[in-house]
Amino acid sequence: MSKNISGKIEIKNRRASFEYQFIDTYTAGVVLKGTEIKSIRMGKVNISDAYCYFADGELYIKNLNIAAYEFGTHYNHEPLRERKLLLQKRELKKLQEKLKDVGLTVIPTKVFINDKGLAKINIALAKGKKLYDKRESIKARDVERQESRKF
Repeated sequence: MSKNISGKIEIKNRRASFEYQFIDTYTAGVVLKGTEIKSIRMGKVNISDAYCYFADGELYIKNLNIAAYEFGTHYNHEPLRERKLLLQKRELKKLQEKLKDVGLTVIPTKVFINDKGLAKINIALAKGKKLYDKRESIKARDVERQESRKF
């Protein structure tokens, strides 16, 4: 595995921290096809519209757009297909129990390549923010920006 590939790719869902308040975070593996990992290593991933859901006791991610591999042939993957997320059974059960609460959802926050060269997705159990919470986030960010300019 070459050093320039692993650990360099990190695609974040910056909108998620503005729209949601994170309660708990997990790192999950993802089931991919051959050309998908190549596209991820090239950084051609859009995570902004993605969301997670449970089906038959397993966690899936939907609307994760991994662009078609440009050098792929007829074996190329479908960009918006559903992909299975890999977590331990106890983590899945814990997430499923917490999702029974009203207003909670599971959203992906980051796609990255770990030091072994495997694609991972950080997911968060999150609660949607109200409008006044969003204003609070904007104020805090502006104050922090003002403080950093003083120095």
